[in-house]
Amino acid sequence: MLSMNEAKPSLLKISDKLSVRFQKTGSGPPLLLIHTIRTQLEYFRALAPLLARSHTVYTIDLPGHGHSPIDPSANFDEPYLRQAVIRFIEELNLSDVTIVGESIGGALALTVAASLPQSVKRVYAINPYDYETRYGDGIRRGNWSANFIIGSLQIPVLGAINASLENKIVLGKIMGGGYHDPRKLPADLLAEFGEVARRPGYKRVARKVLAGWRSWSKARDYYRQISAPVTLIYGDSDWSRPDERERTRSLIPASQMVTLKNTGHFSAVENPSELARLIMETE
Repeated sequence: MLSMNEAKPSLLKISDKLSVRFQKTGSGPPLLLIHTIRTQLEYFRALAPLLARSHTVYTIDLPGHGHSPIDPSANFDEPYLRQAVIRFIEELNLSDVTIVGESIGGALALTVAASLPQSVKRVYAINPYDYETRYGDGIRRGNWSANFIIGSLQIPVLGAINASLENKIVLGKIMGGGYHDPRKLPADLLAEFGEVARRPGYKRVARKVLAGWRSWSKARDYYRQISAPVTLIYGDSDWSRPDERERTRSLIPASQMVTLKNTGHFSAVENPSELARLIMETE
């Protein structure tokens, strides 16, 4: 298993059906990192140590992702994952917390901030995944392989079969569509994602996240309620379109938007140093 440093991940039991794997590093004001679609806390292995120089960084595996336990009865849509993050913050009694999230983590950072105005100090929403108009819309924009493979997962029976055939090569082709330079997808990180996918029930969770696609667009309904200052950070090669980015910015009262050059959807892996610099400059 990959690790970011010497601190070992722990498991926080929130209820009988909900537990979240997390890692705590650094010291200082609290900062919560929320990963992308189909990844886990190791996704932030390059970014977390940079932020831990000035913050106590909490990095989580969203429910059913990475090595967090799987509740087969859960929907794994935006409201379910949002409530899990809220419960995590409440269980650890975090206050004045900065939330940094990417992709679905970016959308969750925004909806959690809307739900917990008394607890959230600031939000950095990176490439927020809040624009879907069809099943797997964002991921399918990456390349031909992603469009074909992800699109097939919604088909009854065939979708389950295709999901079961996923391997490191297939996953690499799909995720490669989210990079400005696909060569920057580390082989060992991809291997970890592939290994985790062998967990019983994991691929079913992945399909459930995709099946909840409407909920990620509905996340925008909460944005006007956000009182914390928000920095929207987009890679110039992100899946989102300029009009979708501007729509998100216009919905958030106290927001600014920044663009990272030569960066795709997975910026925490592709451009962690520049991302950390942006966060530290405005924190």
